[in-house]
Amino acid sequence: MSRRAPSLIAAPPGTQDILVPAGFVVRRFAGTLAHTRTLSRPIRVAHLTDLHVGRVTPARVFAETVNLTNALEPDLVVITGDFVCHSQAYLDLLAATIQGFAAPVLAVLGNHDYWCGAPEVARALRRGGAELLDNAHTTLTLHGEKLQVVGVDDDYTGHARVERAVKGLSPGVATLGLSHIGEVADALWPHGVPLVLSGHTHAGQVTVAKLHELAIGRVVGHRYVHGLYGQRTVEAGEDGAVYVGAGIGAAVLPLRVGPRARREIAIFELGAAPGHFVEPMVEQLPHPGRAPTARKQDARLKKVARYRARRVRRLKALPPETPSQT
Repeated sequence: MSRRAPSLIAAPPGTQDILVPAGFVVRRFAGTLAHTRTLSRPIRVAHLTDLHVGRVTPARVFAETVNLTNALEPDLVVITGDFVCHSQAYLDLLAATIQGFAAPVLAVLGNHDYWCGAPEVARALRRGGAELLDNAHTTLTLHGEKLQVVGVDDDYTGHARVERAVKGLSPGVATLGLSHIGEVADALWPHGVPLVLSGHTHAGQVTVAKLHELAIGRVVGHRYVHGLYGQRTVEAGEDGAVYVGAGIGAAVLPLRVGPRARREIAIFELGAAPGHFVEPMVEQLPHPGRAPTARKQDARLKKVARYRARRVRRLKALPPETPSQT
C-alpha cells in the first residue's frame, strides 16, 4: 500500500476536521491527562471502526482507508469491531485489508462478527496480522514507551467480560481501552483505563438536524452516539473519556449525510495534553441512555445461536467436493 501523504482539503469555517477527496474525514485529538503522566513522548494511535467489508461498501473504500491511514503514520492502528457485513464471502478481502496497514493492528469484535461467525472472522484478522483482544489486554513497546491496550469482547451480543479483560493490568503504565460498544467505558474507567475507543453507531449515518442523536440516543437508548464524551483531565481510576467513531463502512445502506457522518479516521496523540492543539470537538454530556432488558439480551444471544445453526446446516448441505467458504 502507498505511503504517499493524502491530499488534504481545508475544513469548513468553524471546524478543525481535515477533509480528504474520497469523502473521509480525519479528526485529531490529544490523549488524557493520565497519559501525560505515564508517557514521556506521544504515541500516535489511529482509530477505525465498523469496516463492514462486504457488498454494501465498495472495495475501493478499504484500499483508500489503508492508504490514508498509512499516510498519517500512526504508531498503532486499533479497530473496534464489525469487520464484516452479513456474510463470510469477503474474508479474503478483510485479511488483505488488515495486512495493508504499516503499523501494528489491534482489534476487538462486534455484533456483526458474531452474527457472521466469530471464529472465521477472528482467523481472517489473524491471517492479516492483527492481534485480537477478546476480553484480554496486551502491552506494546512503541518508540521505547509502554502502552497497555485492553480489549473487551462484543457487549451487544453478551460476550463482554470486563473483569477478565482488566485482570493483571499494571498500574502506572499508559493504558487504552477498546470496545465495540461505547457504554462499556463506564465499567473500564474505575480500573484505570482513562480513554476508551468504540464504534457500533456509525454516527447514525445521517447527522442533519441532529437526527443521529434522536435515533441512536433517544430511540435506541445509547448514552454515547458519536464523538467525545466524559473527561480527559481526571486522574486514572476516576471517571474517564470515551470516543465513539463514525466508522468506515455500512451494514444496510451506504448513505452518509451530514458532516458528522463522513467516513472517519480518528487520530489520538496519547501523551499530548488536552488543549495542546485545537481539536474538532469537545467532550459532550452523555445521553440518559437505556440499558437493554434481560429479555432483549436473551434475544440477542439467541440470534447469534440461530445464525450459527444456520451456517452449520448450510455446510452440511454442501457436496463433499465443494470447499466451504471461510
